[in-house]
Amino acid sequence: MADLNTEEGITRRSFLRATTAAAAGAAALTSALAPLRNIGDFPSVEEFIQKHYTELTPAQLTTVLGRIENEVQKEYGIRPHVRALKPMNGVEFVYALNLSRCCGCRKCVHACVAENNQSRSPEVQYIRVLKMPNDGRFDLESGDHNYNPESVPVPGHFFMPIQCHHCKNPPCVKVCPVKATWQEPDGITVIDYDWCIGCRYCEAACPYFARRFNFTEPSIPKEKINPNMSYLGNRPRHKGVMEKCHFCVQRTRAGQYPACLEACPTGSRKFGNILDPDSEVSYILKNKRVMILKEELGTLPRFFYYFDV
Repeated sequence: MADLNTEEGITRRSFLRATTAAAAGAAALTSALAPLRNIGDFPSVEEFIQKHYTELTPAQLTTVLGRIENEVQKEYGIRPHVRALKPMNGVEFVYALNLSRCCGCRKCVHACVAENNQSRSPEVQYIRVLKMPNDGRFDLESGDHNYNPESVPVPGHFFMPIQCHHCKNPPCVKVCPVKATWQEPDGITVIDYDWCIGCRYCEAACPYFARRFNFTEPSIPKEKINPNMSYLGNRPRHKGVMEKCHFCVQRTRAGQYPACLEACPTGSRKFGNILDPDSEVSYILKNKRVMILKEELGTLPRFFYYFDV
């Protein structure tokens, strides 16, 4: 354990390797974590030694949520409301996006950043919008996500937003070595930021460019913090973890639409419960010309694209 007595070169993975021998005693683990509290890798001993989210009792979860609220208040000077909203029975969320209407304005991108407490410097964006040539092909490699026209839409092109597809067969979940990401019963693929070790296997496995890695300490102006938070959603993350779209779990499990949908000026985005035969998304999937990205991979996305005709 001597190599943990200096701050230089300490990472999550090196810590996990080095503390294997200390697993027999809580005192040894607390001692091993002491230097990490000063370098920001783990905000507290309590965060590291807590059980996996799915194993927490209601009392333990209440304690964890209180710890997060205290940490946010200390960092940003506001008292957030952090919840752990559970999936509802009989609900499977899906997203449908109308490519005939999307104008490429990127309002969805910026609404997502604001809602989900994403870093502003550097800015982390969960949604990537591609400007695609309207030439009869559907080649993602020809898409441009750095477009900057004077106005949108752009003649001769259409726009395709891409974000986490919340696949029924998610390759990202399969490759995570510590079970830090998993799929919930309502179809939302989530990440426990306290368990993520930053190996980026999930990022490499995702075929939809959906996951983001915090290479630097996230920067969020205090006045921009959204205090309505979820443990598995938009609570502030720290350096060295993965994050992604989570269907605005702090909103959707409380009966609201995702922030990106509400910000869309053209009504391109639709969201709802596919298990409800009367829902708008059920109608779209039954009656519109629907497609999914990279169908040949067998990921079975819950994110669908469709056209008006």
